[in-house]
Amino acid sequence: MNSATKRPAVFLDKDGTLVENLPPGPYSYRAPLFPDVVEGLSLLHRAGFALVVVTNQAAVAHGEVDEHDVKKMELFLRTRLLAHNVPLAGFYACPHHPDGLVESYAVHCLCRKPKPGLLLRAASDLNLDISQSWMVGDILHDVEAGRWAGCRTVLLDNGHETEWQLTEMRWPDYVAATVLEAAQLIALSIPRSPLETSTSSHK
Repeated sequence: MNSATKRPAVFLDKDGTLVENLPPGPYSYRAPLFPDVVEGLSLLHRAGFALVVVTNQAAVAHGEVDEHDVKKMELFLRTRLLAHNVPLAGFYACPHHPDGLVESYAVHCLCRKPKPGLLLRAASDLNLDISQSWMVGDILHDVEAGRWAGCRTVLLDNGHETEWQLTEMRWPDYVAATVLEAAQLIALSIPRSPLETSTSSHK
């Protein structure tokens, strides 16, 4: 398929970006959405972006939750967003951590951010145009994953990034305070067609 048939996406970190960080456990899937998340994702959905969650879930490797709990996270998040007519195109989670306690998950992988594996897998599965896509997250690992995948990036500066180890691959295109502000920055960056430009210039 050629790139003209592919959709742009906004890849979204989950914990600390869309929902509050809760300690791992059987009820952590119920983490509340941050204010303005629904409004921000609605804006991106209306702008034509596929919305894809890409999340590290190392608690699986540490034995604190299992993959069934991760599925509950996905279902709970999808249901809350669909109640506001905001569909998720995909939900991709990495259960690995090299220092994990569960042997089958205690591995070095290509899907744990800052590696770009989750984004690349989603792009292949969902026929997404990475070059026209964005990554939004609350730490620089998210930015680095997006940059390696070939996306533009937005860092949410909400206090969750504490190390600030900035390198060329960890430098975001934009910094925003909320998901809504990130969505507005992304929407403003969409190139307009010549017809739209001509019409607006005569208003």
